[in-house]
Amino acid sequence: MKPLNIHPDIRHAHTLPAAFYRDPAYAEAVKEKIFAKSWHYALDLAEIAAPGQAIPFTLLENILDEPLVACRGKEGALRVMSNVCTHRGNIVVEKPGTYRMLTCRYHGRCFRLDGTCKSMPAFEQVDGFPGTEDHLPAVPAESWMGMLFTGLAPIADLEEMTRPIRERLAWLPLSEMTFDPASSRNYTVNANWALYCDNYLEGLHIPFVHPALNQALDFAQYEYEVYPYCNLQIGIAGENEPCFPIPAGHPDSGRRIYAYYYWLFPNLMFNFYPWGLSLNVVEPKGKDKTLVRFRTYRFPDALEAKSLGGLNQTEMEDEEVVLSVQRGVRSRLYKRGRFSPSMEQGVHHFHRLIADFLNA
Repeated sequence: MKPLNIHPDIRHAHTLPAAFYRDPAYAEAVKEKIFAKSWHYALDLAEIAAPGQAIPFTLLENILDEPLVACRGKEGALRVMSNVCTHRGNIVVEKPGTYRMLTCRYHGRCFRLDGTCKSMPAFEQVDGFPGTEDHLPAVPAESWMGMLFTGLAPIADLEEMTRPIRERLAWLPLSEMTFDPASSRNYTVNANWALYCDNYLEGLHIPFVHPALNQALDFAQYEYEVYPYCNLQIGIAGENEPCFPIPAGHPDSGRRIYAYYYWLFPNLMFNFYPWGLSLNVVEPKGKDKTLVRFRTYRFPDALEAKSLGGLNQTEMEDEEVVLSVQRGVRSRLYKRGRFSPSMEQGVHHFHRLIADFLNA
């Protein structure tokens, strides 16, 4: 596997090589060097509001395959811990529920709701039991916008990574959003996860791929902003299209903003509209297979909007072109491309981060 080199000056840079998308060695490296060091959406806080609740889940199934459990302690603290018994490796919590104690059904080892080992049958003569190695290891967990995010060893704090989003949108009732299951759905795309992100991170394709979205946006005013671990695309509303009621004194006051499209490295997309948020969670399921979860959250008293109804059509159009590129990067004749300095800043940023993480 060759080191990746993405020139920091977009005017001189080349894209990731085609080998990145098709070589199994890169896919393996991405697991530990990128996804094991990133934040991931876990669940909504509304799912685990009561003391004693525990929800088991697998972090990035088919990639990291890490068994974890989110647990709300009696005192109300929320933790995410390993869901693997520290005795012989059995899964501890097998289904969501309310628990007084977490007990492994294999040999009866008991854990308190904070993950500390309490007791185990036939271990009376074990010296120093229970010790720190007998507790369930905790992993980083942070709450934001009514959601729980976690990771095995994130490269930075979630608050630090998302600060540009928090500061820009502090005036919105982000903590009051409610999940809308009827408008949420999953998509399976038979393509590399990074190709899906590549497509999301530039608006250059909008006039060619998304006729309805192109009518809704004033494409001439499309903008990009790049931050350390996230970037932003700003869509300006076309005539008669909905836009944010931005308060006076805000840097964007007076602008007819149709959407704030934020991307958080490596695979989270926060699409803010006047009605709420479309969170897109991009989960690789293999080198050439991706699950994309569209989760819809509404602001209080938000009205129905045309942008919500058009999300599925936009997704179908995106999938069609991503599948075409998936076929193209398999070509023996295609090596790599160049970036548009004005329209592909987000893709350049993504590729630089991938190279930095894999070369570290």
